[in-house]
Amino acid sequence: MSITKIVGLALLIAGILALLYGGFTYTRNTHTANLGPIELTVKDKETVNVPIWVGVAAVLGGGALFLFGTKRD
Repeated sequence: MSITKIVGLALLIAGILALLYGGFTYTRNTHTANLGPIELTVKDKETVNVPIWVGVAAVLGGGALFLFGTKRD
């Protein structure tokens, strides 16, 4: 399998996941305090929304790369 088809397949899968889930959430540490033997940590959840047009563009572009990439005679 060529690199073009692998990139196309990855884009296709990423686009489908973007359309199914609509975004992703991650956790990051914002504040840490050490008070002797006590450690305090504040964690914030951040949500990133993926627009629908990005998912559709990834599906179409990935499908095109997978189907029509590296045609050799």
